[in-house]
Amino acid sequence: MTTMTVPLKKRVVGIALLTAVAVMGDSMLFIVLPLYWEEFGLTALWQIGILLSVNRFIRLPINPLVGIFYQRFQLRTGVLIALFLAVITTASYGLLTEFWMLLMMRILWGVAWSLIRLGGLLTVIDATDDQNRGQYVGLYNGLWGIGGLIGMLAGGLLVDQTSIVVVTSLFACIGLAALPTAWILVPVSKASETRKQTRSLPIRQWLSPYVGMVLITGMAMGFIIFGLFASTLSPIIERVYLDDWTVAQITIGAATLAGIIQAIRWGWDPFVAPIVGKMLDNSSSMLRILLVPLFLGSALFLTLANIQSIILLIVGLVMFQFLSTIFVTTTDTIATNAAAQTDRVKVMTAHTVMVDIGAALGPSISFLIIGWYSLTAVYYLAGFLLFSLGIFWLVLKTRLLQLSL
Repeated sequence: MTTMTVPLKKRVVGIALLTAVAVMGDSMLFIVLPLYWEEFGLTALWQIGILLSVNRFIRLPINPLVGIFYQRFQLRTGVLIALFLAVITTASYGLLTEFWMLLMMRILWGVAWSLIRLGGLLTVIDATDDQNRGQYVGLYNGLWGIGGLIGMLAGGLLVDQTSIVVVTSLFACIGLAALPTAWILVPVSKASETRKQTRSLPIRQWLSPYVGMVLITGMAMGFIIFGLFASTLSPIIERVYLDDWTVAQITIGAATLAGIIQAIRWGWDPFVAPIVGKMLDNSSSMLRILLVPLFLGSALFLTLANIQSIILLIVGLVMFQFLSTIFVTTTDTIATNAAAQTDRVKVMTAHTVMVDIGAALGPSISFLIIGWYSLTAVYYLAGFLLFSLGIFWLVLKTRLLQLSL
């Protein structure tokens, strides 16, 4: 099977589904670790933040190397390596009970995510043009989000009912079963073809003020969505959720409830994200759509920080999950558009690095603030950052309009 014989849409769908399989163990950890950290062998709260962040930090130096890797090796090779590492790391979460050993496994997962994430984004750019890129970005994000849905929903539910070892072993077996399918779903992308499609420009030619703002937005998105919100969802529910609910003799603990709330977003993403992407393709100004999650999300974070009712909290969290879909799809679409017009590998590598910086800082800063102040302070910080980013985009748009006159 060669790149020329694989339909472009199937390339996007294939790598998205394999990404979904790889991400299940990591998604489960964000729900389970903050609540069951002692069973993982941890002895302090700061270790939670480190384990949830180190895989992002290691990707900062790894991402540029992965960009070079995909210029020289097949896409299929990178995906197979990523899946193999995902199987090893997911299994280790239930088998290892030493902080330093878990730390090494999280570092390995960081390498795996760099390989599969950058490969996916480059595939989307390859398969699209300016008229359909937003829709394909939404399709890709929506499909790999299924792995997040399974990891968070099934992970949170099964850990409450069984044990961590059972869940991690199950997810590792699913990843192992997916390894052979990579030969069918992922096409061979030759290094020579990748180099022909990639322009290598000096940094001063592609890092314009606009691209710089795109990268800052990616970092903010990673910090708030994949870092701060994902790692504090269980604690904020546990703070308000005083009496466990029971449904059909199944206890709905805080981990299960957090998994359900996260899974709601991953469940609708395959349908909602492509619609958002299509709106972006048809819109004369993507900034207008971007400002919706920035300003509404800011107000919602300030509200969530003070809610004491579990019902109102759940409603607010679900509302933010919808805004998250818009935020992630819009940010990735703006980044892929900028990459398609300049240097594909460099801009997308820079975008993934900035997203990872934000995602890495999110859990660490969140749990440091929780330890020093409170969870409320963390949500105030998130609201302030989103509001500030919206103002910066409005200022940049005004300046760009003035320069065009």
